Amino acid sequence: MGETRPVPRRESPWGMPEGEHRQPKAHRCNDRAEDVIQACFEGNPFKTVPGPFKLFWQCMRSKPGEEPTDPYTYLQLDPPKREVNLE
Repeated sequence: MGETRPVPRRESPWGMPEGEHRQPKAHRCNDRAEDVIQACFEGNPFKTVPGPFKLFWQCMRSKPGEEPTDPYTYLQLDPPKREVNLE
């Protein structure tokens, strides 16, 4: 998953940290988790959730860069691509 989507930030009662302004990054399996959540609202969850959840579980157990490249079931996003290093 080479592209990064912005992560919404909330205002904290302690303010923003001073000095280095690091921006949060979404987890590499965040889109898979969103696909599972969307599946919960697409009819019978016993039928709609297992497929997306299997891909989410594979993503969580994979090493960075080895995430499943299967298309999302309910999200209208392009499937993740593997980055190939030609050395």
